[in-house]
Amino acid sequence: MTDPIHAVVMPKWGLSMEEGTIVAWLADEGATVAPGADLVEIETSKINNVMESPAGGTLRRRVVDQGQTVSVGALLAVIAEPAVDQAQIDLFITQHEVVAAEGEPGPSASAEPQTIAAGGCQISFVTAGAGPGPPVLFVHGFGGDVTNWMFNQPALAQNHLTYACDLPGHGRSSKQIAAGDVVWLAGVVADFFDQIDADKVHLVGHSLGAAVCLHAALGKPDRAASLTLICPAGLSRQINIDYIHGFIGAERRKAVKSVLATLFADPDRVNRQMVQDVLRYKRLDGVATALKTIAAVAFKDGYQAHVQADRLGELQEAKVRTQIIWGSQDQIITPVEAAGLPTDLHYHLVDDAGHMVHLEQSAQVNELIGGLVGAPAA
Repeated sequence: MTDPIHAVVMPKWGLSMEEGTIVAWLADEGATVAPGADLVEIETSKINNVMESPAGGTLRRRVVDQGQTVSVGALLAVIAEPAVDQAQIDLFITQHEVVAAEGEPGPSASAEPQTIAAGGCQISFVTAGAGPGPPVLFVHGFGGDVTNWMFNQPALAQNHLTYACDLPGHGRSSKQIAAGDVVWLAGVVADFFDQIDADKVHLVGHSLGAAVCLHAALGKPDRAASLTLICPAGLSRQINIDYIHGFIGAERRKAVKSVLATLFADPDRVNRQMVQDVLRYKRLDGVATALKTIAAVAFKDGYQAHVQADRLGELQEAKVRTQIIWGSQDQIITPVEAAGLPTDLHYHLVDDAGHMVHLEQSAQVNELIGGLVGAPAA
């Protein structure tokens, strides 16, 4: 039996990703790597992230050098056992290059944003995947957009129909804000899954988006197939209001980068393009007013205004499977103590991650979401 040769290719992180740049190799040629070990740091148009090794063995060849930019699906490296001779490695690389040149298999087409009227707003969203059962709906947090789910939506879309929507005042959605509080935002989200004609929805929310999803699930528990709350607002009064004010007020690259760095356990995740995208978003007409309106009511007087922790038990009574995922180094919302939550609620504290745990530890978060979404109904 021939020893296997494993290709390491440029991943497709996010529905719109087309290429990536090698920032640094984290393993030398000839090194033994384990499956899941940190292999290479890659810069995308949105964030720097570390790619894990897809297989175990010896890193026999690094095909792309540090600083090079290549398309999604391009061969980055080859992993094989020492018994595989160099001629086989050379042939493997050549064959991979021929297949890539012929355009087969190429990266999947990027999902184009769509717009739908919901809750009196024009809501922008992207959809991907297919599968039986209720769809998965991703809802971002304050100042975010659908690209916050770039490492999560494609993974869940392998087995499920998925949606990610921009909240009012964010992304490509309309910037007019009627109220801006959690209750109003939850009404918009609830109307969104009415408009996409979904009887039930698996809700996945981050930060303010988690509070929105929680309120939507509490209001319509018969429509919530499951609920994943990631670094959620709505479970305590505490909030890093300096971050909120800093995000709203930052107008220059250095200030924006400093603010965004507090979202991550590893501030080097923040790259130039992420900063530029935030600056571009903040300069859109209506954004400043929308953010200030939401902050004034959602984080009134420097605290979270809509706390729902005492209602979590209602979800258990309604048989809505619920889990909380929190980055242990979250600097925006301090993780609440699991001991104060219902005992049958699944609580996961993830190491080496901050407020954007779903970006920093995406593989672990995706596994947790997939496990809840794929579990049989109670």
